[in-house]
Amino acid sequence: MKNGVSLYVHVPFCEHKCAYCGFYSEPVDAHNVELLVDALLTELHRYELQDPIRTVYLGGGSPTCLGRQYLMQLVEALAAQAPEAEEFTVEANPGQVDADLLTALRRAGVNRLSIGAQSFIESEVRFLGRGHNVHDTKQAVHHARAAGFENISLDLIFAIPNSTMSSWKKSLAAALSHDVQHISAYALTLEGGTALQSAIAVGEIVSIDEETDRQMYDIGIETLAQAGYGQYEISNFAKPGFECRHNLRYWANEPFIGIGPSAASFYRGRRTTNIADVRAYVDGINAGTPMLVDAQVPGEIQVACETAVLNLRRMEGIDLEHFREQTGYDAAELFAGEIEEHRKAGLLKVADGHIRLTRQAFAIADRVLSDFSTV
Repeated sequence: MKNGVSLYVHVPFCEHKCAYCGFYSEPVDAHNVELLVDALLTELHRYELQDPIRTVYLGGGSPTCLGRQYLMQLVEALAAQAPEAEEFTVEANPGQVDADLLTALRRAGVNRLSIGAQSFIESEVRFLGRGHNVHDTKQAVHHARAAGFENISLDLIFAIPNSTMSSWKKSLAAALSHDVQHISAYALTLEGGTALQSAIAVGEIVSIDEETDRQMYDIGIETLAQAGYGQYEISNFAKPGFECRHNLRYWANEPFIGIGPSAASFYRGRRTTNIADVRAYVDGINAGTPMLVDAQVPGEIQVACETAVLNLRRMEGIDLEHFREQTGYDAAELFAGEIEEHRKAGLLKVADGHIRLTRQAFAIADRVLSDFSTV
């Protein structure tokens, strides 16, 4: 990969408090949008970057919650800071975009759109409380194409309570009918403190069992493969050449800068995480105070472990030669015990100079990867 840095900008807002949103997303009408945008740009400028920005990812929450004026102000400022960026992604809530806004984003330099469809089953979208409907998603894809976007991604969620194997297959088929370049498919996760998590805890809602969750995941992999989407990471699928470059750099453990509340960075050997509280973040930035909840310079072994965990999320896995060049360690020696244990269990394979998860391991990847987080 080219030298440089990736930039992630976190807008921690949603239209209202969604059923499954956690600490990372808050209702937009509870905050001063102008102050947050100013703080985001102030934090970015403090880096005084000498390294070229290779990719930009504006995510959330939902950045389109900002409204056209402030979203475009932010996008145009980011584009000016990243003239060499090869990929500029904006996440979009389908109910918050129209033809004019998408045209403006494309003209401003955004060349990749990630649309938060979540589901193509109306009842499931309502359950998630995302403030859009299936028609909105279809319109968003149509308007994005008309605006000139040639790289469109759809986010899908499976294992939603009350969903079935049949509804998941229908949602997949509907997504594929739009012939987009990229699809991400995630199992619904239960964030602490959310309405959904509380309802499940007291038995008001029944979550999808682990076996059904795994079957839905397997069906997703098979269906997307048959449609020509290569699985290049545990939850991400793309047509050839349309893998998300920003995320590829992240999984390669390349330097990245995170801007905004709760955003994390790994830049010039230092890892930092911003405070999550929006008001405290804005006040701190305005006062010139670093608003960090964590800052550390990881040791060489820690960086090697982090690199291994991130690499293993990719279908490419750990490239042993590149890993040695990047970290100074032989992964086969450093993780010899872990590799042998999981190889015997059928969860890892070692071949062609790579260490990879097996298909059997995809659904329980976090359990395997945790063993590579320390040595």
